[in-house]
Amino acid sequence: MADLAVLYDRIRPDEKMLFEALDSLGVPYDKVYTPQLRVTFDDAGRVPWRVALERCVSQSRGHAVTRALEGLGVRVINPAHVIELCGDKLATNAALARADLPTPRTGVAFDGEAALALIEELGYPVVLKPTVGSWGRMVSRINDRDAAEAIIEHKEVLGGPQHGVFYVQELIRKPGRDIRAFVVGGECIGAIYRTSEHWITNTARGARASNCPVTPEIADLARRAAAAVSGEIVAIDLVEDPGRGLLVIEINHTMEFKNSVSTTGVDIPRRMGEYALGLLRGVASGKPVPEPVR
Repeated sequence: MADLAVLYDRIRPDEKMLFEALDSLGVPYDKVYTPQLRVTFDDAGRVPWRVALERCVSQSRGHAVTRALEGLGVRVINPAHVIELCGDKLATNAALARADLPTPRTGVAFDGEAALALIEELGYPVVLKPTVGSWGRMVSRINDRDAAEAIIEHKEVLGGPQHGVFYVQELIRKPGRDIRAFVVGGECIGAIYRTSEHWITNTARGARASNCPVTPEIADLARRAAAAVSGEIVAIDLVEDPGRGLLVIEINHTMEFKNSVSTTGVDIPRRMGEYALGLLRGVASGKPVPEPVR
């Protein structure tokens, strides 16, 4: 058993690249398939890991296993409170607002009539998003009142906790692309453009990745956004507004990078591994390992 663990529930190209990077660093580590992991809180001595990288596709599983291991003294990257903030778009936006960071005009309502009034206040077109979700799923562009009334009615009829929260954001007239910036240990190590003819510029939806030069503005905003949620290894999604410049859209706590290593020329998984090793050395030396700034 090793001091370092990689927690996963599916081996994607990203995880394969991370395993290869850790192998090249020559560090012993355990691949931990979380669906088969069992944890009890009376056997802390049997948990060998001191540091763990959380890479679960399932947000709920990743959050739960992180909470459990933190209870046994394991230093998990990213910590549970980061997963909570980044995994909920409303919580993320609230944290960005507290940090006074630029975002699209955003609002939330908790009733259909209030949601329609909010949409009318923001002005068409707007985007209605689930507070929890990824890969551009269940995101709706609303161009007029008829569409707003139909989508709101569907959500109210479907019911359920998620459908009772109406998270609404103005549609930014971006230049057919957005920017994903990668932050590791407080440093913006690279960025990509994600370009698409579709208004959803997500590589999971077919957007093309290309290198984005990391300007001082991108680096500064990405670092500040990561700090706002205490993120250690995160990806910051930015959009370019014609009048206001760069705006923060979302923060991803279990970032995908398979399309970004060759694009940027930055060995992202190796940088992740090096950061984890730095924390591990600190733990092994007995020195206090700082939690990310909240």
